[in-house]
Amino acid sequence: MNYKPPYTITSKIANLIARISEKMGRIEVNLNELITLKLRRINRIKTLAGTLEIEGNFLGEEKITAILEGKRVLGTFQEITEVEGAIRAYKEFENYDHKNMNDLLKAHKLLMQGVLKTPGVFRAVNVAVGGKDGVAHVAPPCGKVPILMSNLFEWLQNTDEHPLIKSSVFHYEFEFIHPFSDGNGRIGRLWQSVILYSWKEAFLAVPVESVVRDYQERYYEAIEASSALGESTPFVEFMLEVILKSIESSVISSEKSSVNTDEAILLYLQKNPKATIKMLATELQLTTRAIEKQLANLKKENRLQRIGSARKGEWAVMAEGSHR
Repeated sequence: MNYKPPYTITSKIANLIARISEKMGRIEVNLNELITLKLRRINRIKTLAGTLEIEGNFLGEEKITAILEGKRVLGTFQEITEVEGAIRAYKEFENYDHKNMNDLLKAHKLLMQGVLKTPGVFRAVNVAVGGKDGVAHVAPPCGKVPILMSNLFEWLQNTDEHPLIKSSVFHYEFEFIHPFSDGNGRIGRLWQSVILYSWKEAFLAVPVESVVRDYQERYYEAIEASSALGESTPFVEFMLEVILKSIESSVISSEKSSVNTDEAILLYLQKNPKATIKMLATELQLTTRAIEKQLANLKKENRLQRIGSARKGEWAVMAEGSHR
């Protein structure tokens, strides 16, 4: 293998890998319960909406759900065609071989059918990528695209780098090469998720693309910072932060909390009646939103009461049998 993309393993990257790996380990314990068809569908809709909104398509989750169900929705021809393409591309998600360049070309063809005249084919024109201050990046000449992509896939096939790193490096290098005339952002994000899925199946329920959408400005800034530096390190750090946030806010965490944490919450509050929601979230490795939902359910079931104000009050766990 001759080509190796330039990047540096910083202490921040090492720390993020450790934290992500720990959280994914916790999730895998409950993998069979959590990776249900329902969760896959919820994640898929969030993912589709997220990756499309980054590119300016704002049909949103509700209309994407309707299109998935075969219903007619209001939207421009371009918007609906892009949604249908994204649905086709992600439908094959579990079947892609992340090391196979032909599979990536197939994904682009599914994604951009009806949008481009030649989907699934590398660009035959030179392009420049715009940024907030004008042209942010002049992509390599179109004649070099096939060899650059072959080199990138050769590296992907042979590297023993951690999947979290290689997926992020690939994503950046792909965007730098900009191999297609359109759809590069969507395919780059899709392929990073495909690489992550090849590492941990639980990524089926982690909508990374929707969290990238939430930090869209920082996403582009990280790409520009890496281009200016001449290596993908800033982008790798950013994407690992996004992956960590995706895991923490995913439906998998919410489902885990609703199924497994009733007794853990009650036991913790018995010992720490003045505990805050943030303290509970930290203790149980869940989001504050998931904790709030669980507390509401416990109060509704009369298993838990709040005595006093939200700021100065405390929790009272009801005696066994009092809620029956």
